[in-house]
Amino acid sequence: MIPSAFRRGALGAVGVVGFLALLEAAGRLGIIDRDVLPYVSVVLATAAELAADGEFHRHVLATLAACASGLLIAFAAAVPAGLLLGTVPVVERSVRPLVEFLRPIPSVSLIPLAMFLFTDSADAKTSLIVYTCCWPLLINTLYGLADVDPLAKDTLRGFGFGEPSVALRVSLPSAAPFIATGVRIAVGVTLIVAVSVEIISPGGGGIGAYLVEAGSANRPDRVLAGVVWAGLLGLAASLLFAAGERRLFRWHTVRTGEAV
Repeated sequence: MIPSAFRRGALGAVGVVGFLALLEAAGRLGIIDRDVLPYVSVVLATAAELAADGEFHRHVLATLAACASGLLIAFAAAVPAGLLLGTVPVVERSVRPLVEFLRPIPSVSLIPLAMFLFTDSADAKTSLIVYTCCWPLLINTLYGLADVDPLAKDTLRGFGFGEPSVALRVSLPSAAPFIATGVRIAVGVTLIVAVSVEIISPGGGGIGAYLVEAGSANRPDRVLAGVVWAGLLGLAASLLFAAGERRLFRWHTVRTGEAV
């Protein structure tokens, strides 16, 4: 019997190949102006060339480094903050209005402010990634803490453990699957924010800076090839973190009825 995960992956691959084939046919038939959008085959060939391009590698590494550092800083700040808010009701009630006000603000709308506050575009990029990643990490930590079994906490308190010990021994481990989901969600948006900042301020390098350079050189094939690689990197990161989440917290996905 074919595993369901393999079957879903195969169907997804067929859908992607079919879509690309339709675009290629539309270009060959003149439905799409090749001066505006190059053939899919040309874009894919250019993307293959970029795989061996050292300059493009440096741009990719600049973007990935900013994403990784921003995510780590956000994790170090948001998870302890979520633990504090989730275990101290007074603090949670005081801060919740501020959280609900700031959370919906799109990160890209803060790019001009970040550029004003930070003279280095790399610092501006990292700060916006931190801002973006904090919210899914914070909110998922709060959801995880709300899902902790009250009996487990009461049992530990019955043995004389204080609130800090209860939080570290029961609440945080129980909330770990939710925090992992927050990390996976955050990973999905880091690349979007990083490339957006790099497009607006290309001085610090990165995939966005490469797209700007390719556009200035009137090379739409290179622009689209860079977009292809950005999409592949985002997909790879999402799949990697999702696989790690399933492996580490298999017990949680089974309990909640999610597919494994």
